[in-house]
Amino acid sequence: MDSIDGLLLLLGNPDWEGVVRLLHPFTGDIVDFPPIETLASRLLDTCTAMLRNRRLTKSACASVSIDAAGAITVMLVLRQVSHIAFATSLDREWTLSALEFPPCYYRLPFQGKLYVVVDTPTPLVWDQEKIHHVLQVDPPVTLEDGTRALPEPKLIATIPGHKLLHPDGLVECGSELLLLGHNDMSWSQIVIFKLADLVLQRFIPIQSIGGNTLFLGGRSISVSSRVLPTAKGDNVVYYNSSEPPYLAQYNLTTGTLSPAIDTCSLYGRAPGPSNLVHYIFSCCNRDNW
Repeated sequence: MDSIDGLLLLLGNPDWEGVVRLLHPFTGDIVDFPPIETLASRLLDTCTAMLRNRRLTKSACASVSIDAAGAITVMLVLRQVSHIAFATSLDREWTLSALEFPPCYYRLPFQGKLYVVVDTPTPLVWDQEKIHHVLQVDPPVTLEDGTRALPEPKLIATIPGHKLLHPDGLVECGSELLLLGHNDMSWSQIVIFKLADLVLQRFIPIQSIGGNTLFLGGRSISVSSRVLPTAKGDNVVYYNSSEPPYLAQYNLTTGTLSPAIDTCSLYGRAPGPSNLVHYIFSCCNRDNW
């Protein structure tokens, strides 16, 4: 379903209940969470439990937090129903939060919290610019009656449309959260802001990402050229929807746009992805499967 801080969140199908498990891939440690089927059956009307579970968790984004007592909590952003569900390993079922988000937004887990980017509704007045909001969702808290609930999202940054025309995603790069987007209608100019700067209302695009390459897509990730020499630094690789569409590489230093891969790589004879770029934009994007 997702990966968070090196952990894998898995959806199993014993008896089609959709058991949710958190796996440490290197130690083999596993923590079980309530089956997702009890939640899926209330929210979706499909023919089988398996289809319900897969539909509900498609494009899900998760965060993991650990409290002082050692209890592990998983928050799941369920894009199919525009809500957040949460549970601990001691719970019998998932709790569906009353918080509701628009169907289109960008989200990223970071240090146990969720960060989402939402837009104001499309203006009815043609010359009124769109406003982008960055919200922070903290882990659930225990109320006075003993129940647990999500606190209200915190509005931590507001970005006017003339500073960032179209946000395209959040990505963790080192210890920083970055917001990427376009500032032109042709989708050929990429700007990157530090979230810490946006919180202070500083709209200064950064010119260097420390020799990293950012892959912007269904799963936005940062790859360091120090550990992976095939990724050239200070570039952003993304799907450019111009005609014809192609995988583009934008260089932050020069501001130039070029194809990320050549036609030999794109139409190679070998089955499956033939290089790193193909792999990230296919196998690393679970929506393709």
